[in-house]
Amino acid sequence: MNTSDNNGTDRPDTYRLSWRVLLAISLAFWIFATVSAVLYVDGITQHMPDAMRADYFAPWQARVLQYALLFPPLLGCYWLALRIGWSSLRRSLPKQLLLGIGFAMLARPALLAAMWLMHSGHTGAMPTEEVLPKCEKATPECVGWPQFFWAYIRSSGISSTADFLIRYGFGLALLTGAALSKRYHESTLRVATLERQWNAARLSALRMQLSPHALFNLLHVIRGQISWDPPAAQRMVVQLGDLLRRLLHAGEQEFSHLHEEIEFVRMYLELQQQRFADRLSIALPTNELPDVWVPSLILQPLVANAVTHSLHGHQEPVLISVTVAVKHDQLVITICNDTNADADIADEHIGIRNTRERLAVHFRRSRFAALGTGWRQQMVRGATHAAAARSATGGLSPPCSRMLVQT
Repeated sequence: MNTSDNNGTDRPDTYRLSWRVLLAISLAFWIFATVSAVLYVDGITQHMPDAMRADYFAPWQARVLQYALLFPPLLGCYWLALRIGWSSLRRSLPKQLLLGIGFAMLARPALLAAMWLMHSGHTGAMPTEEVLPKCEKATPECVGWPQFFWAYIRSSGISSTADFLIRYGFGLALLTGAALSKRYHESTLRVATLERQWNAARLSALRMQLSPHALFNLLHVIRGQISWDPPAAQRMVVQLGDLLRRLLHAGEQEFSHLHEEIEFVRMYLELQQQRFADRLSIALPTNELPDVWVPSLILQPLVANAVTHSLHGHQEPVLISVTVAVKHDQLVITICNDTNADADIADEHIGIRNTRERLAVHFRRSRFAALGTGWRQQMVRGATHAAAARSATGGLSPPCSRMLVQT
């Protein structure tokens, strides 16, 4: 879990877990450790005489009570250990070792406290004569609890500390793994959020590039009418105003309804048709359009490219057609002219380049190709009603020029 310092900046080097998760993992691990310790002692003492077992091993009830008494300090040590973290081993490792050893040293006192609470007569691992004065029997009743307590710690505390230090380490490793998993999940979410924000900014920039590019082409159309047909130029200015309003509105959206895109294409082609009335014919869908969403302004640069390069270099009539169909649960949009064009010119056109980049952002798994001698632009995408489309494929059948976008 990331934390913040006093300045509000993130500290990704900390290993934090919520109290609920910390308590759940620690409790589950400590119950497992308790059961395993009880079963281990039971396994190695089941063939011992009862008198020897009572002398050298605490009863299982005392063991369970010992682990119960150790759980609160264990929880506190784990919480502090996660706060210390592992960012710098030179500084954090000594702190972690001291914390673990400090907890492990509580094991013997906790067992003695459990024995005292249970009034157990267990004398196992008794202190030697070197640490206790000679007595008929080395029991708390004989030498007194305070002296017995400290002698007990001195005689068997090292092995107990080592044993519980290992147990503590396993639990800390489990919690650290959980904290790292949580950090990885949060980092993945942050990366996904940043990627979405970056893609949104990139798409917005591409749409802003399309707007002045379309305006540049349309102003050239009107300029051609001013000198010899001013009334027509005035009508075109009004149409251009309507077109620009739609252009600005669409530029603020990431997706638009298909019928809005087709309407925008119609307005654009009608402006072009006024300039090339004797040469340019258009054919747009007349049947009911599917209720789907497409990337905003995705068709305009393709239509502009079809017009520009179909009328370049010859005086023959040109037909620009736009067809929409749904095939096998896919939306197929085809923009085609009936003349030859230089495929390299079409491929380098700024509108085509921007469209290609936008499709690459929306649909990551994509590829492009240009071949043939004609010019036709086809987009195929998964048809999705009332939602953004999920896939896009563009292609041309020879002898047309082709740009392929496939997922």
